[in-house]
Order: sequence, then structure tokens, then C-alpha cells
Amino acid sequence: MFFGLNNLLKKILPTGLFYRSLIIVAAPTIILQIITTIVFFDSIWIKANKGLTRSLIGELKTLSDIYTGKDSSQIKYLTEQYKFNFDYVINIKDEKLPTSVKERKYSPMDRSLRRELKKVFGSTNYWFDTIKYEEVVEIKIKSNDKIIQILFPRERIAPSSVRLFIFWITFPSLLLVSIAIIFLKNQTKPIINLAKAAEKFGKGDFVSGIRPSGASEIRKAAHEFDKMAKRIDRHLKQRSEMLSGISHDLRTPLTRLKLQLAMLNQKDLSVKMSKDIDEMESMLNSYLQFAKSQVGEESVATNINKIFNEIISEKNNKNLHLDLSVQIVLVGRKNALKRCFNNIIENGLNYAKNVYVHVSKSKNRLFILINDDGHGIPLNQYKNVFKPFYRLDESRNLNQAGVGLGLSIAEDIIRSHGGNIELSEGKYKGLQVRISLPL
Repeated sequence: MFFGLNNLLKKILPTGLFYRSLIIVAAPTIILQIITTIVFFDSIWIKANKGLTRSLIGELKTLSDIYTGKDSSQIKYLTEQYKFNFDYVINIKDEKLPTSVKERKYSPMDRSLRRELKKVFGSTNYWFDTIKYEEVVEIKIKSNDKIIQILFPRERIAPSSVRLFIFWITFPSLLLVSIAIIFLKNQTKPIINLAKAAEKFGKGDFVSGIRPSGASEIRKAAHEFDKMAKRIDRHLKQRSEMLSGISHDLRTPLTRLKLQLAMLNQKDLSVKMSKDIDEMESMLNSYLQFAKSQVGEESVATNINKIFNEIISEKNNKNLHLDLSVQIVLVGRKNALKRCFNNIIENGLNYAKNVYVHVSKSKNRLFILINDDGHGIPLNQYKNVFKPFYRLDESRNLNQAGVGLGLSIAEDIIRSHGGNIELSEGKYKGLQVRISLPL
């Protein structure tokens, strides 16, 4: 039972920290105001109203009884006393009671007045109107064959102004909630900024100038995140620089070896060793490319159509088919994305006859489907081919000239942009690579 209630509350209540904090602050205030309002109306306003109304109706009953008498001097004296002491306006009219009802259904004052008048004068011997005049209530009472019209101040049966009470109930609540919103905004803004910085850093962008603000705990978290980001960025740069140095140092002796092999008289041996040297150079380039996949490039607005057109122009291969239905601009690292798409397309061209690229988008996602008509990859190898340095021993070797880093680099780049990459069997019976990126 409690588990179901907990799930229901999770679905109904907001998920954001600001709105949850606002509920924590505002809910007790609102509940307190509701309880105060109910207690006031039930225990003070309604009961006081009933007491005042009963006292008034008693006076009206006394006045009605006097008017049924025949002593005109006594009637005149009491009428003047009522007018002077109670601020009444009393008129005797020779007419019938009005038939139109002026009572307000949801007014506690009207309900109390109706109950007391009905109890004392019966259901057909009175009429009242609390709407016609703003500060005065009009009551007509049937006495013998005449109608007694009494006008008296509204405050005689209304202990306080309901509008004033509602104002002083709602205004402080709105003021307190507004102050709470201002403070909560200032407290949650640093957390939002920290989350955005973490998301940006997770996508491979360098985060600089994080300004700690807010509560001491949030400041400490922001300061530690800034230190961590700088350490990771420094480590990645050192790794890239080290591999660049190694690549440069190794290329020099490899170049000398090539020159020496060119001078050998044994051409068969020279050709074989040259192929080995070329493979070593390709391996060095792959290592360096893998190390640089997350380093040294800022995210910018990138035209995806332009990237694919550049790849097609560079490949100049009639077996590469491109389907671009719309113009798509994505914020990302242009060179890294181009390297990713190029690796996948290159694999397809190496191990299949045709490669088909289809680009589309939804409201907030970019979808890229790369199909080929090759032999595909066994289902149980889909996860393995994304591992660094993993090479298939099947007829389709994804990095025949490299070291098994093509799809590893591609996955690393896509994940760093907040996207997904999946493998499946395509509609051309080969491999389908499905890439999804947030716009």
C-alpha cells in the first residue's frame, strides 16, 4: 500500500529540486492559512454572526410587538429611541411583502439572518435584502395589515469585513512564498550551474572559470569539481603530448629504415619489410587518434550535411550512397564527429560493396543510419567490437590495417556528445550502425 502511494506521489510531484524545495517551504504555510481560515470562520466569525443576528431579531420582535399595540405615544417614543440609540430607519408602509428573493446562497450572514427571521416571524411574514445597499441592510416585517420597513447598519450583524480578513490571510502568504522563491532561486542556481558544467565536461568540452556560489556545501562541491576537471584535462593533455612525442620519435627511425631498405639489393626482402614498416606507422597513427579523441577541440555549431558531403568528396567512391533529407546543425566537435563517421564508413567500404547513409531528425534528436551489404558481424560480437584493440578473426575484420580502434573511437566520440551507437542487422543483410545524438 505504502509502496503504491509512494509511486503515485513520485508521478504527481515535480522532479526538480527548486519546485520540491518550494513545496517543502510553501505547503506548511498554505496548510496553516487554510486551518486558520476554517477555525476563524467556524469558531469566531460564524458564531459571532449568529449571536449578533439573534440579538438583532430580538430587537425587531420587540419593535413588531409594540407596533401591534394601540398606544400611539408609546410607539412614537420607542421608534425615536430605536432611531437614536440603534441608528435604525423605521417606516410603516401600506403595501405587500415583495416576492423577489434577494438572499445570497453562499453568504453566512444571509443564512443566519434567514434562519433567525424564520424562527421568530415564520416563513411568510418577512423579507430582507443585503445587496441593494452597501452599508445598510433592509428588512420588511408583516405586522397585522401593515409592513414595517427597518433599515439598520450592516455592522450590526457582520462582526468584521470578510474581504479585509481574506486580504490579510492571503497577502502574508503570498509575501512569504515570494521571499521563499527568491531565496530558493539563489540556492538552486549554483546547483544547476554545477550540473551544466558537469554535463559539458562529460561531453568532452573544457570547463573553465567555475565560480563557486551558494551555500558552503555547494561551494565546496563546485571547488572540488573545478580541481577534478583541471586534473583530468591536464592528464589528457599530458597523455596526448606524450603519444605525440613517441609518434614523432618513432617516425624518425622508421623513415631511416625505409631509406636503408630502398638501398638494399634484395628487393623481395625490401618489399616485405616496407610493408611491416607501413603497418607500424598505421598502428602509431591509430594509437595517436585514439588518445586525441577527447582532447583539444571546442564544441561549435556544426553542419552535419557539410561533414558528410566532405567525406563523400574525399572518398570519391560511387558505392557510397548518401540520403540527406533536411539541413541539420548540431553543437559538437566537428573534427571528432567527422572522424567517427569516417571510421564507420571506411569499415563499410572495406568489407562490403555498398554503403548507404541516411540522416534524419525528430524534434530533439538526430538519427544517422549507416548500412552496408557485407557479411555483417555475429550477434554475440556486437559488444566486443567496441572494446579497444579488439579484432575479429572472422572474414570481416573491422580493422584489418589497424589495431581494432575504429569502432572504439566512434563510440567514445558519440558517447561524449551524449548520444548512443548501436549495431544490428541492416535491411541489406549486412551491418547497420544506428547513431542517435541530441540536438
